[in-house]
Amino acid sequence: MNILSFLTYCFIVTFTPGPTNIVILSTVHQSGTKKALRYTYGATIAFGLLLGLSAMLNTLLVTVIPKLLIFMQVIGTLYMLYLAYQIYQSDASNRKVHDTGTFLSGFLMQFLNPKVLLFCMTVIPSFILPYTKAPSALTISVIGITVIGFLAFITWLLFGSIFRTFLQKHSKIVNVVMALFLAYSAVMIWM
Repeated sequence: MNILSFLTYCFIVTFTPGPTNIVILSTVHQSGTKKALRYTYGATIAFGLLLGLSAMLNTLLVTVIPKLLIFMQVIGTLYMLYLAYQIYQSDASNRKVHDTGTFLSGFLMQFLNPKVLLFCMTVIPSFILPYTKAPSALTISVIGITVIGFLAFITWLLFGSIFRTFLQKHSKIVNVVMALFLAYSAVMIWM
């Protein structure tokens, strides 16, 4: 296995902007680091769970992927567009409780996030299974990839925390840009 290729793929997919990363940044901006951290924990646990499921049930997923993928694309796109609208409409001066900053929303977002689903369905079968099917190797791979995903989420959280004052000062522009990125991610599912 080409470890460099594997790690490059993992880092590019997890660190580039996607629905989860954008929601983390938005949650830090709107509700603070603690709330975004709860979301991050939920997203990380779901990410690891999805990787584990992919590793254990790969052959079953391959037969179900076409039907599952279309369903998840529709649900994921609608949910991402809803989140984009919520981000666009959010008002930093109105500090109401946002549902996007909870552990449960972070957890559920991963199951509706096509970027994560496609990644989980491809990384194990493409990089790990051709070389080993040993449960210990699969477990280590799932844990390693989950840690990389967590590091990506934390990077976005720290970025939001460090630049929170700037982001709040320019909240309307920031909200529009984040909403556009999220809407773009939703549209790209169909391209």
